[in-house]
Formats: sequence, structure tokens, C-alpha cells
Amino acid sequence: MQYPLIDTQLLSNLRLAHGIYNTCVMLLFFYHAWLGFAIRRARKAKAPLPFHYIKQHRKMGPILTVLGVIGFLIGLTLILIHTGHILKFPSHLFIGLALVALLLATYTLSRKIKGPDSSHRTPHMFLGIAILSLYLVEVFLGIGILF
Repeated sequence: MQYPLIDTQLLSNLRLAHGIYNTCVMLLFFYHAWLGFAIRRARKAKAPLPFHYIKQHRKMGPILTVLGVIGFLIGLTLILIHTGHILKFPSHLFIGLALVALLLATYTLSRKIKGPDSSHRTPHMFLGIAILSLYLVEVFLGIGILF
């Protein structure tokens, strides 16, 4: 089999689209985190809960999890089409795998949050912070791959 399997110009455009897509997903995760912190601040201050934020945060979480996993799978597909070797960019791959694992763990943990004093809220927050941190690293590694 000869690599790349598709036209190099199309492959370049797809790689750029992958980067733009994942940057948008990352920005959505930062917005999602902002909603979560606003909810947490209100809860800790014993202030009225921002129910609009809560509804939005609950609705966006599963969608963002799926979008993050799709972004990883798109990148994996692109590297297989380009080189046939998934370990061509190992740090980008392993950070992406860690992101997917954290996304799934956070989603699973969020399903266990019940009531205002749930012990799962703090671990959920820390996993979210780890996701944001890894997304920043992943974007910078991805920029290095593009150029």
C-alpha cells in the first residue's frame, strides 16, 4: 500500500479542518467549564442556583464528550491515511488517548452526581480541569504537527 492514500492537498486541508474542529471543541469545553464554575460558586455561596446554567451544563456535557471522542477518531483516521502508522506523532496520540479517557471518566462520574452535597462534584471538577489542561497541550502539539 502506498501512503498517503489520498491526494496530499486534500490531506493537508483535512488536517487543517481537524485542527480547527478540535480548537472549536476546546473552546466549547472552556465555556462549559465557565458554566460549571458559575454553578459551583453559587452553590458554595448558598446563593440562588443559576438554573439556566445548570440546564445548559447538563445538556452540553454528553454532547461535548461525543465531540471530543469524534475529534480523536478523526485524527487517528487522518494519520492512518497519511502514513499508516499511528505512532507517527506519539505525544499527540497519547495526550489524545488521555483526553478520551478523562472525557469518559468525567461523563461516568457526572452520572453519579445526585443532590447538592454529592461527594462526586469535586472529583468531577478536577477531572474537568485536567481535560482543559490536556486540551491546551494537545492544541499546541497539533500546531507543531501542522507546520
